Amino acid sequence: MTSLDPRAPLVLDTRELGRRPGSQREVSRTVPAPADLGIEVLAVPEGAPVELDLRLEAVMEGVLVTGTASADLDGECVRCLEPIRDELAVRFQELYVYDDLRDHNPDDEDDDVSTLQDDLLDLEPVLRDAVVLALPFQPLCEDDCPGLCPECGARLIEDPDHAHEAPIDPRWAALTEIDERPSGHTP
Repeated sequence: MTSLDPRAPLVLDTRELGRRPGSQREVSRTVPAPADLGIEVLAVPEGAPVELDLRLEAVMEGVLVTGTASADLDGECVRCLEPIRDELAVRFQELYVYDDLRDHNPDDEDDDVSTLQDDLLDLEPVLRDAVVLALPFQPLCEDDCPGLCPECGARLIEDPDHAHEAPIDPRWAALTEIDERPSGHTP
């Protein structure tokens, strides 16, 4: 387990709560987005501002963090590849267990439990999970985006009557030569 840097933007110090259940504090801050905050086609750009509104509350087992995060998204439509600009607001809640309580329970095999390290908590994994789960699996520029023409790549939204001649079946292609011969010519 690596040590947390208390100066990192998504690392919060909980010593002020004093391990007194019921004590709480509100935190509002703007942090730069970490790398790869999103999916391949839609994400919060690295370094873009992420607005956090958090409530840290001491409970018996640790610190309960409840909050919202909002940020701008950049990406592209999966059908027509046009740029997408959108806003995202997500809610999340996570319990960070005191590290000394976690050490006393060796039978606990739940590796998904978030743990405080020296009264510091790392919000990045929780933020990443909340953002990725809130994103659409296949983002679209418009709900009814028709996409691109599979033959020539034209954007179908700009030319709804776009069409190509029906392809000739290769088995009948030789018959098209009959129309192309001069009229007086016989085989």
